[in-house]
Amino acid sequence: MDGAPAAKPSKRVTITDVARHAGVSTAAVSKVMRNAYGVSEAMREKVQAAIADLGYRPHAAARGMRGRTYTIGVLLDNVRNAFFADILDGIRDELRHTDYTVLIGAAGFDPEDQAKTIRSLVDRQMDGLILIAPGTPRAEVLDTAASTPTVVIGHHDASDTYDSVVDADDLGAGLVVDHLVSLGHRDIALVSAPGSRANKWKRTPEAVLSEGYLHAMERHGLAGFARIHHTAYSDDGGFKAGMTLLTADRPPTAVMTGADVAALGVYRAAHELGLRIPRDLSLVGYNNTALAALAPVQLTSVDQAGHTMGSAAARMLVERVESRRDRPMQTTMTPRLVVRSTTGAPQGR
Repeated sequence: MDGAPAAKPSKRVTITDVARHAGVSTAAVSKVMRNAYGVSEAMREKVQAAIADLGYRPHAAARGMRGRTYTIGVLLDNVRNAFFADILDGIRDELRHTDYTVLIGAAGFDPEDQAKTIRSLVDRQMDGLILIAPGTPRAEVLDTAASTPTVVIGHHDASDTYDSVVDADDLGAGLVVDHLVSLGHRDIALVSAPGSRANKWKRTPEAVLSEGYLHAMERHGLAGFARIHHTAYSDDGGFKAGMTLLTADRPPTAVMTGADVAALGVYRAAHELGLRIPRDLSLVGYNNTALAALAPVQLTSVDQAGHTMGSAAARMLVERVESRRDRPMQTTMTPRLVVRSTTGAPQGR
């Protein structure tokens, strides 16, 4: 070395520096950073400009000492379900310009594995939890939500303890049945997840979807044709359901599923059996994921606004974490049917 003095490390920018640069108090900076209620837009812009100018980045440990870790835990059962990706995108987009980081717990379908994952997220001091259609016993979710702000996505069971975001699944099922009946179908089957009564969730998405399907079939005078086949919402689950239904003595002319991923499994079963869609079988999915719009498939599906559900869940959770609201909320999405090329008039077999 040539003996030149070593460069001094740059001084860490503090909240005091930000306050001085913006010409406001440190309390005002703290309020902006916490997105606290009552901060004017002018104040927010002034502080955010100072943060950007100075390159200020709050110290994670210091934030944790103030009572928060600025982490949100998200529980889901199946990373292969494209609808969950839509929800996660909504959560991330809502939190993009905040200090919160999302950590995902992919727990599988087993209720005990899900419960173990939830406990792990709580043990790691998540500020809040978003549980996507949890299979964990409701009592355990209620116990968790009593101490950790929680939003449940999917289940219609309301609570004073947690917030929830749901789709009007009964209306969605009705939209599908109405559409298929208008095309001339009578023998319409539903492929739905089995659910579990042992977990004490009474109003799961699949339960509400099944109710809507049965009511719609009855409304059209088709109660005698109604049948529900239970299977996991996966490609393999849909394939097995398709093989069972389509090789029955009286195969349906149309099948609706509670998830696009299961519909693709039914699609695969129909192809293996030499059936043409929609000439020999009309097929409808649920969620309207990116998979539904793929050119080779073009699946008719019910859009339940997964991105909006995720965004709403994240927004509601932050309100709870930051004590801007203490009353429970349930937000309901209105479904819409997106008609593509997998549905048509029955040709008779």
